[in-house]
Amino acid sequence: METLVRTELCFPQLINTSCRKPIRPHLEAMLIYMLLSSISLLTVALNLLVIISISHFKQLQTPTNLLLLSLAVSDFFVGLFMIFQIIITDGCWLFGDLMCSLWLILSSIIMTSSVGTMVLISVDRYVAICYPLHYFTKVKPKTVQVCVCLCWMFAALFYSLLMKNNLQHPGRYNSCIGECFIYMHYIANLVDLIVTFIFPITVIVILYIRIFAVVVYQARAMRSHIAVVTTKVTVKKSEMKAARNLGVVVVVFLICVCPYFCFVLTSQNNVYTASSLTIVIWLLYCNSCLNPLIYAILYPWFRKSIKVIVTLQILKSGSYRTNML
Repeated sequence: METLVRTELCFPQLINTSCRKPIRPHLEAMLIYMLLSSISLLTVALNLLVIISISHFKQLQTPTNLLLLSLAVSDFFVGLFMIFQIIITDGCWLFGDLMCSLWLILSSIIMTSSVGTMVLISVDRYVAICYPLHYFTKVKPKTVQVCVCLCWMFAALFYSLLMKNNLQHPGRYNSCIGECFIYMHYIANLVDLIVTFIFPITVIVILYIRIFAVVVYQARAMRSHIAVVTTKVTVKKSEMKAARNLGVVVVVFLICVCPYFCFVLTSQNNVYTASSLTIVIWLLYCNSCLNPLIYAILYPWFRKSIKVIVTLQILKSGSYRTNML
């Protein structure tokens, strides 16, 4: 009987204080691990291709693509951090309380950086569509780089302050050894929801409504004064296509991220375990895998860059000047 009890514990040597593992059939557990590991590996590989493509090929280093690079970096780290989420699917955290706090805080920083990057992408498209004459004078690569750095720095500072109690007292709220808890006071939780969900999502929706209104207006103008506006439409056609493609990225992001924040918003307490959020967390993680797949479908330059990278043509001298568009 004692042997049976020990096999159900996260730490069999700690009979009285160890957390218990959920009992799963061996085949089911293996399928779960294989599926989640495949998603993690695919996420890392695809986002690494995006990072290499935009970083290496000079022609791709446009302001908009620099924002996609920031998004790919955050998605790449999400793919790496999935390893810890895979490990905890059996209900046991094996790396200590401090590592638990660091993992959850770093995950929050990365997720918030992704949300901030989505806001920057929406602003970029808003300026390109609504103020096309000012776009190339206002939105420059250096400006985008500064905005991206500020976004990441804000996310790091915000969560360092918001969750410092978890760093100062790791494992304080655990009921047994092997849990991975993160505690947030209800006021901090409210601030977190406003800063990382309500405000940015509102901004994204408002900006894309405005973009949609301008596109509809231009389409009507094109039908009624085709000879007058032909030149203007030709100039802005690529920007409209970019807005459409990035709109798909934003919509998929909202679909994946909203269930997580809705779960947090409707939760009755402020203590969350990684295992209790399994479904919504994995939906959130899957967005990081979907983004590069969307690029592969919508962006010819990404498909071309993948071919150049995979065939090792990227190693040739002067490959960074390759025409990718």
